[in-house]
Order: sequence, then C-alpha cells, then structure tokens
Amino acid sequence: MTDKTGKQVWFITGASRGMGVDFAKAALAAGHAVVASGRDTDAVAKAVGESDDLLVVRLDVTNRADAVAAARAAVDRFGRIDVLVNNAGNFFAGYFEELTPEQVDRQLATLLIGAMNVTRAVLPVMRKQRSGHVISISSTAGLVGFAFCSAYAAAKFGVEGWMDALQQEVAPFGITTTIVNPGFFRTELLEPASVTYAEPSVEDYADRTADQLKWWQAQSGQQGGDPAKLAQALVTIASAAQPPRRFIAGADAIATVEQKVADLRAQIEAYRDLSSSLAFDELEPAGSAR
Repeated sequence: MTDKTGKQVWFITGASRGMGVDFAKAALAAGHAVVASGRDTDAVAKAVGESDDLLVVRLDVTNRADAVAAARAAVDRFGRIDVLVNNAGNFFAGYFEELTPEQVDRQLATLLIGAMNVTRAVLPVMRKQRSGHVISISSTAGLVGFAFCSAYAAAKFGVEGWMDALQQEVAPFGITTTIVNPGFFRTELLEPASVTYAEPSVEDYADRTADQLKWWQAQSGQQGGDPAKLAQALVTIASAAQPPRRFIAGADAIATVEQKVADLRAQIEAYRDLSSSLAFDELEPAGSAR
C-alpha cells in the first residue's frame, strides 16, 4: 500500500547504527516516510539525521510492550505501515560449549523472538490495510551453519523457518514477505558494541578458539559488501509489484548458497534409494489368490 505518489511508510528496527541507518537514509532519500527505532532514541536521531518524514521511536525488540507502543506511534503519525524491516541484531560468537546458556538466550531473544515481537505488533495494521511487506534480515548463516557461529546460526535458521511459514499465513491479506541473506557487509556487527565473544573455557577448543578470534577480529572493517548499496537494493525490492520471497545479497552470499544447493543435491542422491524405501509395504487384498 502506498499513496498516489508511491510514498511508503517504512518501519525499521535497529536504526541507531549499522545497516539500519543506511536503510533509513535510503528510504528517506527515495521520498518515503520512515519510522526509525532503537533502544537509544538520541543515537537514532543523530545517526539518521533530520527530516519531516522521519519519526524516531524507542524500541527494544525484546520488549513486547515497546513493540506495541512503537507500532501505535507509527500509525498515529503516518496513518499506516507499508514496509517493516526486521534488522535489529547482535552477535554472540563462540563454540557452542563455550557459549553460556544466557548468551544463547540473548542471541535468540534479539534475532528471532525480537523480530517476532515487532512483526506481531505490526501485522494487525497491515491486515487492516490488506497490504504490507515484511522484510527480515537473515544471513548466509541462516542457510549454512558455520563453526563459531552456532548460536547466531540457530537464531537465523529460526528466522528462515518462521518467515517461510508466515508468508503462507499472511499472503491472503495482501501482505508479502522477503528474507534477505547478506554475505559479509562492512557494518559495525564485528565491533565491540555489537559482538560478544565466548570466554575460552574448554581446553579442547583452545587452539581453534584462538585462531577464530584472530580471524573474526581481522574481518572487522574489511568486509567487501557496501551497506549503502544493500539499502538501495531494499528500496528497489520494496517498490516491486511482486517482491521476491528471498534476496541473496552479495556475490559472496551467492557463492555460499550455490554451494549449499549443490551439497543438498549430493546428500539427496547419496541415499535416494534408502530414503525412498521407508513407506509401509502394500498389503495384499484379503482373499487374493496365492
């Protein structure tokens, strides 16, 4: 749903830093209205800048009451919500056994349950409009598990399954969904404010943990993806008459996903006969000739 000029109302989570800032700026530059949300409204306002078409709202995605209040504020100001971008994120990195249960809980709470909280608050608005577009930022780690990213992958794989199912549930109301799978983009995700590394605690992992820490820390600020270009891509996708259900973002992401497809095909073929042999045997009809 847009007005006659094609103007949309975007609701973006995690807009105080990283990709969220680029998404907000790109939507504003395209002539859309933006609800930019974050836990620190001063940081959001400073990062995004000023615009008559901008509303900054406080939102901790793990707080359901925050999500309801933010959605209400968006409708009070702009009358509708056309595009929801579930972007808020953090990163708990480490081998599964070294991540604490509390860290895993926090990872799931932000990336998966947080996105659900906001979407649950926004969907009644979109259903009433009989239109809307839910965009959730996943990752290549939502399709492929990587060592040292077990909690992050668990959350992103969860986002994938939830969004796939949600698409079927809301399509009858004119609501579309898109899963975005970015590769490595040069954001603040690997900076200390966003990433938490597990404390080394299991000797068997010690050497690999040291190598992983060096690798991840070296990646910060060196990622090849330009988040401003991804933001422009989202503006393009959101204006499409039939938005894609999935958008693979980055040549590196395409390569990763193509390898995943090839691996799945090989796994299917390796055990096709065994996999296909698991149905009940057909019983002979009673009284049939022997």
